[in-house]
Amino acid sequence: MDTAMYEAAAGVQVFGYIALLVAGVACVAGLIWAFRMGFKVRRREPRPPRPEEQPRMPASGPVRETLEMREPDEVPRAAGDAERLTPYQVGNVRSKRAEDQRRTRWSPGSSGSFGGGGGGRT
Repeated sequence: MDTAMYEAAAGVQVFGYIALLVAGVACVAGLIWAFRMGFKVRRREPRPPRPEEQPRMPASGPVRETLEMREPDEVPRAAGDAERLTPYQVGNVRSKRAEDQRRTRWSPGSSGSFGGGGGGRT
């Protein structure tokens, strides 16, 4: 009886190894199939444009492009503390043209970014 149990256990173990081998071969076959399918799809796509075929900016400069400083529009306030605004009363978040069109510049002594580790404004 002892030998029969060992033989039964060995048979289950061999079945497990065979199942792992079949699963591994199936995975590899699936990857090869996916690669070949992607290669065929890529071959049917048009080629990327050459550098001379890329769009160019006109000699006159950008078309219909403006550079301006914007600032947020004011959010409407409720009439009283008991009243609250609903989303349709607030509307879309808008911005308006800033009165001061000078660009904000970096000032010496200020840090480069939030949490950048610099000394900050002194």
